Amino acid sequence: MSTNNNELRVGMVGYAFMGAAHSQAWRTVNRVYDLPARARMSLICGRDAGKVADAADRLGWEAYTTDWRDLVNRDDIDVVDVCTPGDSHAEITLAALAAGKHVLCEKPLANTVEEARAMAAAAATAQAAGVRSMCGFNYRRVPAVTMMRQMIADGRLGVIRHVRATYLQDWIVDPQFPLVWRLQKDRAGSGALGDIGAHIIDLTQYVTDQRITGVSAVTETFVKERPLSAESSGLAATADGNGDGPAPLDGQGPATGQVTVDDAAIFVARLDGGALGTYEASRFATGRKNALRVEINGSLGTLVFDLERLNELEFYDATLPSTEQGFSRILVTEGEHPYMSAWWPPGHIIGYEHSFTHQMRDLIEAIATGVNPAPSFADALQVQLVLDAVTRSAELGSSWTEVEPALAAVAV
Repeated sequence: MSTNNNELRVGMVGYAFMGAAHSQAWRTVNRVYDLPARARMSLICGRDAGKVADAADRLGWEAYTTDWRDLVNRDDIDVVDVCTPGDSHAEITLAALAAGKHVLCEKPLANTVEEARAMAAAAATAQAAGVRSMCGFNYRRVPAVTMMRQMIADGRLGVIRHVRATYLQDWIVDPQFPLVWRLQKDRAGSGALGDIGAHIIDLTQYVTDQRITGVSAVTETFVKERPLSAESSGLAATADGNGDGPAPLDGQGPATGQVTVDDAAIFVARLDGGALGTYEASRFATGRKNALRVEINGSLGTLVFDLERLNELEFYDATLPSTEQGFSRILVTEGEHPYMSAWWPPGHIIGYEHSFTHQMRDLIEAIATGVNPAPSFADALQVQLVLDAVTRSAELGSSWTEVEPALAAVAV
């Protein structure tokens, strides 16, 4: 940590959707929470000098660079925040850890199990020197989700029997939507499975404290070719010069490229505490914009979380007399609820962006107090191993596939 007034000087690589969300959190966290260190938004990195300069000004960063290697090797950077596509996570993170920087890396941790193994091993080695690392599964920091975990740990649901999780979006339903990087395996690693499926894998394991041990899966790519964008074709601009659409082929219509990731993934699972699980991740659920829902059934009750009602939990308490049983609504906005003490009076709701602020709060506290934050890279590796098992199962035609134990995957 910097010795300059307990500052943590942050350098962030990437400035698009996640970069904007992380920037909002870095700007806000010390204005809301009383923390043992203050985050300083020192440096942002992107490949396009003009765009990253604009992002630095718009998002509140002091300076910018176009070379991530410069960022990770600078003596005036303490924390590296990795918000890039998955194909660069491993290279940037490994370099940052080797340079003694604390690291926050967006999910999924990597594009492959091999990369995730290397990152988890490097994090374990760096940890011995006081260097902290965390993977950005931000939904853990939604107060209702943390409350859900606490209630399950307190035994309110009894023995966990069923886990049901869905994450549904529809942003690529239109077959004319261009071939952006999220639809290319070499950039993204996988499609709906890694992009949004990773969230529900981590979230259900987090709230139940059970790990997925085996899966049987199917995946599908509904639209197998899409128009090339300037990004996916490598062209600087389209024929009309604005860089917003597909590139034509000599008047023959737009060029197309192959979609190399899944559009949807569905799998059943067994968890190590005895629960059965069903999981669905799709970017083809027409009408669903960001619909994440988790239901946990136990011998004594049920809890339900719905991201579209993120300040609430549904709770069925089977220990009550039959005349009083029914699903009740818990509004998670009290000062005693997780993370809520620094925000608004009871009943005043918070939003999606607050999960990132809470994430930065936990990371700053961990670094400042010498505690290892969670989810660790080892936790993220375990999610990667589930993603890998789902992929292998689908390739084998829904064959039952065991998940490799996470401990066996990290060699330190």
